[in-house]
Amino acid sequence: MASIEKRSKNSYRLIVEAGYDSAGKRIKRSKTIKASGIREAEKKLAMFQVEVEAGEYIAPEKMTFSTFVQEWNQKYGIKHLELKTLESYSHMLKNHILPSFANKRLDEINPMHIVSLLKTLEQEGARKDGKSGGLSSTTIRFIHRILKDIFDRAVEWRIIKINPVEAIKRPKISKTNVDVYNESEVSTLLQAIINEPIQWRLMITLALTTGLRRGELLALEWKHLNLHEGVIDVKQSLTYVKGKHIIKPPKTKSSIRKVSIPEALIQDLMQFHAKAHHERIQLDDLWEGGEHFFIFSSWHGKPYYHTVPGTWLRRFLKRKKLKPIRFHDLRHTSATLLINQGVHAKTIAGRLGHADIRTTMNIYGHSLLSADHLAANTFNAILSPKKENPLKANDA
Repeated sequence: MASIEKRSKNSYRLIVEAGYDSAGKRIKRSKTIKASGIREAEKKLAMFQVEVEAGEYIAPEKMTFSTFVQEWNQKYGIKHLELKTLESYSHMLKNHILPSFANKRLDEINPMHIVSLLKTLEQEGARKDGKSGGLSSTTIRFIHRILKDIFDRAVEWRIIKINPVEAIKRPKISKTNVDVYNESEVSTLLQAIINEPIQWRLMITLALTTGLRRGELLALEWKHLNLHEGVIDVKQSLTYVKGKHIIKPPKTKSSIRKVSIPEALIQDLMQFHAKAHHERIQLDDLWEGGEHFFIFSSWHGKPYYHTVPGTWLRRFLKRKKLKPIRFHDLRHTSATLLINQGVHAKTIAGRLGHADIRTTMNIYGHSLLSADHLAANTFNAILSPKKENPLKANDA
């Protein structure tokens, strides 16, 4: 037997009987839902009754954190999060959250439990990759975000009344120095890369001169490159999730942009395009790129695995005995070089695809401040003119 009780405007209590207990007393399951009217409430009652009768319904007072995470994953995570984000959530839950909270009842977890967990993650041994030290401040903030997201849904679904994460300040991110190449080091790098295979020479050079993210570079197709105007149309990004390459729009709406490339690269890109086009025709049935014709790919057209560019760069720098930097640091180097050349921060933000110029200011604030000091010093000659030679003044 099932029934509905109206509680207030758009709020209904669903009640479903689930047999009798050992004492012969009727077992009732209930939950409060929101509905636009009685018809919608009746539909939700029918669904609730199926859950109860199938044994899938778990009373809120008995639901553990791990059980709720499974519900959250099926009813929210899969539907609302991108595959890569959901994969990251799952990794953090498995390695850092569930070991502490799995068997705790959802309504038993309080703010102090959350604070203790986040503090523990800062300590030695928290990492699962064999490296020393605790998790980075960025990772700890991400775990805080995951917990808030999960408990938000628990509140929304009326399983708990208060989100325990709400009482905790979001962890601060420790500022780290961005490791970049200076102009001299960039010149050395470009000189060292001249005799490398053309695809690597162009990938590294484009990363330096356009500031594109790794995923944006790997997703570039020849149709996105206008060699006559010297412009790249950044429209997609490549990521790797559960053994599959996923092509999707870039990180943010502002990341969909047009980025000019140096004229000095046009001739090399034209030659590379002609070479790639010829090789694609020669491959015939061996081509595995499908409808995509990536600028940077394996010999049969498949996109590179996302770690390949970084691995190649690391080995190249070691082989040439150059200062080690990450592939992503080429993007930072691009921005810093532009700052040092006096390019406006808004222009740099546009090239990098930042949604807000404040993002650029926060990341490259030190470099921007240094450039601003240099700009200010150009007024020294005006404000402090050379004093006239007193002997000449007397002679006059």
